[in-house]
Amino acid sequence: MNSTDVPMFPRLTVLASGSAGNSSLLEANGFGLLIDIGLGPRQLGARLAASGRSWQNIRAVVLTHTHGDHWNVRTLAALLSKRIALYCHDEHLAALEENCPAELCQALEAAGLLRTYAEEQQFPLGGGTVACLPLALRHDGGRTFGFRFTGQGGLLHAAWSVGYAADLGSWDDRLADGLCDVDLLALEFNHDVEMQRSSGRHPMLIARCLGDEGHLSNEQAAELLSETIRRSTARRLRQLIQLHLSRQCNRPSLAQAAAQSVIDAIDLDIAIHTALQDRPSPAFECGAMTLDRIA
Repeated sequence: MNSTDVPMFPRLTVLASGSAGNSSLLEANGFGLLIDIGLGPRQLGARLAASGRSWQNIRAVVLTHTHGDHWNVRTLAALLSKRIALYCHDEHLAALEENCPAELCQALEAAGLLRTYAEEQQFPLGGGTVACLPLALRHDGGRTFGFRFTGQGGLLHAAWSVGYAADLGSWDDRLADGLCDVDLLALEFNHDVEMQRSSGRHPMLIARCLGDEGHLSNEQAAELLSETIRRSTARRLRQLIQLHLSRQCNRPSLAQAAAQSVIDAIDLDIAIHTALQDRPSPAFECGAMTLDRIA
């Protein structure tokens, strides 16, 4: 695909997922949004190119939290040079300012490129092309958010919704409600509990990962998946993207088996894809006018 082509349907591409850097690309009606910028600008540009896109397709960035695998100071500087807006929570600003040259944050703000969002308050992106609802997550990276993205239908596609939650140690009913009735769900499946416990890692790191503000195990993620489906009335979910797998304490086959056990128990055709650290995923489309949605 040429980087100037506009995708027919809204779509999500995971450019990188894991402890070495995270970024995903959401596209709708010519508007390109990066979710996190945990890679350097050249590497991120290479991942975009591998996906048939380029920096020219990017109009904004939304930040989940300020752990170092979710943002990069050199990429933050690239946003300034490319005049790309960064959306983050108010409490993210202090961490950005602490770890950036003072003049960088000042320049972003002066250029009107540094913008904030608030928990559970939906805001528009791309002139209303995409609506973004920030969902608070329990994670030890300070204020951390997942997102529910929605868009209106068009001539070729129906109204659509994407759920995204990449770093969280536990979940509750409020989050399950926020992620239900989406077409595509991108969700952390970080570790296998037994592999984590027997990993030989420092006990404090193991305790952190297993804690309520660490990362979701395969079993926890499967339970959240099951609950979001149970709460869904439209039963629209067709794509599950597994995020942030631990290289040391998980295997794609284990994460996929955990999710498949949930899908096997329901009457839905849901495809599972496990995102990788070292190369981008395919582009996953949503909002297609399937017969069940037309009916």
